[in-house]
Amino acid sequence: TEDPQKKLILLRYAGGNYTNYMQGRMHFHTLDFSLEILNTSRQDGQLYEYIVSKGSEEEVWQTQLQVYEPVSDPSIQVLDWVLTNSSCTVTLNCTAERGDNVSYSWDSWDSSTSGLCSHNGSFLHLFYTLQNARVACACTASNPVSSRVTTFISSECSNERAGKSPAADPALSSLPVLLLLR
Repeated sequence: TEDPQKKLILLRYAGGNYTNYMQGRMHFHTLDFSLEILNTSRQDGQLYEYIVSKGSEEEVWQTQLQVYEPVSDPSIQVLDWVLTNSSCTVTLNCTAERGDNVSYSWDSWDSSTSGLCSHNGSFLHLFYTLQNARVACACTASNPVSSRVTTFISSECSNERAGKSPAADPALSSLPVLLLLR
């Protein structure tokens, strides 16, 4: 014989009344029949079924819930500085310690260096002339539920500065923590 299928029932609704089996973890909204998960955790990321029974008919809806950890403030590390003649080449790496499915992008922080810092990915290879002594690039670390920005501001170009960031300031542009339903 086969093993019977087991399901965890979150809520049962019948005849205008409902029973919430996950009191304190779920909240049922009778106005629009939505189910809110409270205090979301990674264990909540799973496949959910919503079953509506009408006499001899049954409708089954499935929703995959994905739970993401918000992105932490990114940090920028200078991997390499190269000074040649009247130009500077800098290699930067932007990373966030926390967050799921994090993507990175770079852009200019001000209009004076427009386009100079545009790049997708955590690494940025920056090339500028010493006439542009102050270059400001912003790294954005983001995922489906949050976004954080940190700015790199170059100062004097030197071959001895690798591993040090002249200025990395978090400029928060956070979004509220949300759940992505797919």
